[in-house]
Amino acid sequence: MLRWFIVVFLALVLISGLSPLLRKLGFGRLPGDFRFRWLGRDWDVPLASTLLLSFGVSLLAKWL
Repeated sequence: MLRWFIVVFLALVLISGLSPLLRKLGFGRLPGDFRFRWLGRDWDVPLASTLLLSFGVSLLAKWL
């Protein structure tokens, strides 16, 4: 259980660090991605980008 917590934490840190680069590539601006302002903060819910990235990673994993 602790290993999965560490893996999820590191994945979130990596994704948040790569967020500006991914946004420049167009991820986060697909038709299924939501962005809204609530309580003075911008919130991103990248549903379509997450599905596209997970599909690409699964194809890469299957290919390797």
